[in-house]
Amino acid sequence: MDIRDLDRRAGAVLGEVVMQVRPEHLWFPTPCPDWTVRGLLRHIVGANEGFAQAALNGSAPGRAWNSGRLGDNPAGAYRRSNVQVADAFADGGALDRLVEIREFGSYPRRIALTFHQLFCVVHAWDVARAIDVPFDPPQDMVERALDLARRIPDTDSIRGPGAAFERSVKVPGDASKFDQLLGLLGRNPDWVSPLD
Repeated sequence: MDIRDLDRRAGAVLGEVVMQVRPEHLWFPTPCPDWTVRGLLRHIVGANEGFAQAALNGSAPGRAWNSGRLGDNPAGAYRRSNVQVADAFADGGALDRLVEIREFGSYPRRIALTFHQLFCVVHAWDVARAIDVPFDPPQDMVERALDLARRIPDTDSIRGPGAAFERSVKVPGDASKFDQLLGLLGRNPDWVSPLD
């Protein structure tokens, strides 16, 4: 399987959810603590821009990862940033070249794309849950993301307030693979908006 193809599909899956965001949704709370839908979309766009710059240059400054601008068209901003990621990783012969991903360190570009694919799948759920639309990700995406999530350390530098991930959340032993993924990344699969 070509990780670039899987990542492009994951970006499209997230895009399908983002296209359903209406202006009144932008101030809704999300499963990500302290982020409204608008804040989460800014994070998504900024991270896409950071992934793209890192793929092209080997690394990206912190402001690149955090500067997502939505303007008056969040879906358009997402689409543009998603195309930037796909274009930046398009050169097939360079998947082993190292790229620095924020505080996580340097990885071959194929691993960076796996991080991005995980990012798309989980944030698609965050947005879908916040705006109350169905979300059922493809199993191959879930399995690839789950494999990576199991390798992310549960340490203070990576998890907790202000870190990239929340502390993991326990889920039942018979939970689906997707619920296991959510729990590993600090999300309660049963999260319900306080607006409901």
